[in-house]
Amino acid sequence: MTFYSLPFTPERVEATEARLEAIYEAARYGLKGDSLALKAGLTPAQYRRLAEFDPLVEMAELKGRADGEYMAAKTLYDAAQDGDAKAALDILKHSHGWVAKQQIDVNVDQQISVIGALERAQTRVIEGLYTELPPHQLEDNTSAAADLQPARRNGVDGAAVVPDDQG
Repeated sequence: MTFYSLPFTPERVEATEARLEAIYEAARYGLKGDSLALKAGLTPAQYRRLAEFDPLVEMAELKGRADGEYMAAKTLYDAAQDGDAKAALDILKHSHGWVAKQQIDVNVDQQISVIGALERAQTRVIEGLYTELPPHQLEDNTSAAADLQPARRNGVDGAAVVPDDQG
């Protein structure tokens, strides 16, 4: 069995000025994670290792993001200042948390008077005649009960809903 010797030289990645500038530019355009690393000319593993050991890498990324956000905000603000209503509305919505009303509130405050309700109910009551029969006539005379509750409605005196006659 033959053993081959492979020369191994660890790749030393340093945060040079050119690399920090590339990281800054990629972050300024909104790239994140692996896309940022690749655009900066590094593999994702190299970028993570470099960011772990050098705090300037994180600072370059944060500065790039802040500058990119500033440029977009300034462009939008300038457009709103020049009269672009959509740009102004977007600034209100996203920067200031403004929300247009989507509904109309209808509040009706009305007080109900018991006396007034009784008076209105009294006007709706149908006045009718009621005669009371002595108890001995009520047992003998079933026609009196039929007169009090007719089988059919006749004008305003009868019930609105009458069950069918059963006999």
